[in-house]
Amino acid sequence: MYIDIVPNRGSKPAILLRETHREGEKVIKHTLANLSSLSLDQVEAIRRILKGEKLVQPTELFEIISSAQHGIVEAVLTAMRQLEFEKLIASRTSRERDLVVAMVAARIMEPDSKLATTRWWQNTTLPDIMGVSDATEVDLYEAMDWLLARQDIIEKKLSGRHLTEGGLVLYDLTSSYFEGKCCPLAALGHNRDGKKGKLQVNYGLLTDSRGAPVAVSVFKGNTGDPKTLMPQVEMIRKKFGITEMVLIGDRGMISQKHINDLKGQDGINWITAMKSSAIQKLVNGDALQLGLFDERNLFEFTDPDYPGERLIACRNPELAKQRDHKRQALLDATNKELDKVKKMVESGRLKGKDQIGVRVGKVVNKYKMAKHLTLEILDNSFNWQVKEDKVTEEGCLDGVYVIRTSLSRDRISSEDTVRRYKDLSQVEQAFRSFKSIDLEVRPIQHHLENRVRAHIFLCMLAYYVKLHMQEALRPLTFADEDLEAKQTRDPVAPAKRSKKAIEKARTKKLKDGTKVHSFQTLLNSLNTIVRNVCRYKNEESDTPVFNMETTPSANQQKIFNLLRTIKCTQ
Repeated sequence: MYIDIVPNRGSKPAILLRETHREGEKVIKHTLANLSSLSLDQVEAIRRILKGEKLVQPTELFEIISSAQHGIVEAVLTAMRQLEFEKLIASRTSRERDLVVAMVAARIMEPDSKLATTRWWQNTTLPDIMGVSDATEVDLYEAMDWLLARQDIIEKKLSGRHLTEGGLVLYDLTSSYFEGKCCPLAALGHNRDGKKGKLQVNYGLLTDSRGAPVAVSVFKGNTGDPKTLMPQVEMIRKKFGITEMVLIGDRGMISQKHINDLKGQDGINWITAMKSSAIQKLVNGDALQLGLFDERNLFEFTDPDYPGERLIACRNPELAKQRDHKRQALLDATNKELDKVKKMVESGRLKGKDQIGVRVGKVVNKYKMAKHLTLEILDNSFNWQVKEDKVTEEGCLDGVYVIRTSLSRDRISSEDTVRRYKDLSQVEQAFRSFKSIDLEVRPIQHHLENRVRAHIFLCMLAYYVKLHMQEALRPLTFADEDLEAKQTRDPVAPAKRSKKAIEKARTKKLKDGTKVHSFQTLLNSLNTIVRNVCRYKNEESDTPVFNMETTPSANQQKIFNLLRTIKCTQ
């Protein structure tokens, strides 16, 4: 007897159990049963039995001792191998280097405290691959101290990869709140996390033009943005050996004082923006003629008060509408609250010039509308009036901003100057990733100053790997793949997504019909790939074990293939 698979034109083939015998020279086939309703696995089992093979269940011969998550670990380590990350940390193998690489990988996959990390990664293949299965939280702290001592060396390697002589350098400062009161770096300052009354630590990030981090500097929590700029310039020149650069910072970072200092240094150019008060002064002096915006949304001009500079005026109509709407909403809210105060005064529930003034002050300070109001406060009366002329004057500048630069027109066009200033959004994106569930830099819970510095540097290294992974995986995520369009489209008009990106967002599917993912859900889809530790079943305790890994699906293999396109100097 044997299994015979007979083609059936456009239908499924017929699977028949047959036997044969000879009648003279003819071979006669006799069908015993139609097995077409059985699965292919069942048919194959019958075929093997007919051949005389002995069939056993896999569980009778083998057993799985343990399973560990492997897919996401392999994805992150693949990116690290492409980036030559171990070589970046240290050229020689050491336990400290292995611990640092493992901590950076863990920060991307499951950011947590050092103690929790040593617990979490035991469910993955990460500690076995890196050889750190026996590591404790104390070992991780000591590795952080070792990493901090190498920060200058690592940052110099990063600058060699991503900074070029005369190239663009982005810099910005942010803060993260601190739990506790013992760290010398923790102080009250301009809080960017919305945590009033919390101590904080400031840190500045230096990146290349596409946002790849090169260096991070940590400052006391009450350090102002401008005070951190010149040390960065010195670091770039002395530590990285770059004598010519174009520094890009926002209007709060590169102040007029810094511009005066930078003008005295050969090889240093800059791009920044002008504060609103300075723009108003230019309008009042007719140096900036707003009527020109009737014909275009960008034009270049000069002014004697800014010698050697190019000033580029821009107006975004959509931004103008947003600001007008916001200002009107704040004025309406202020009027509503002040009307309540007036009624309290008229009813006699609120008396005295001082008491009325305190209550009015709370309202105007809450909505920041004092500059648009005329207040009349007496012992038994209160009234106010909106300065319509001031509101109109401010409204004329809605959506208007001015970029200023020391670069000449033959070095960079007006449009590209605006585009390069907007590249600062890449640093802001890095800060969002630092603070969100991606890397969870906050709240900072380390008490020793060096541990705080090491923690933030570790997060920077994790973002460095994550950024390259995100760029490589763009084709499988909702991210816009048409990066070239950013370099040619109108730099002032609101950004528009490409047709391909819009289509991905609408259908939530790729061209091949597979689902579009976010970066995080894409990584999580690899969790089905595990590494099983197996052994033959018998009563001997020293039975050798072997590993079996889940075979990646076609979609999972795409992820690994894209990650292998990462280059350490891109």
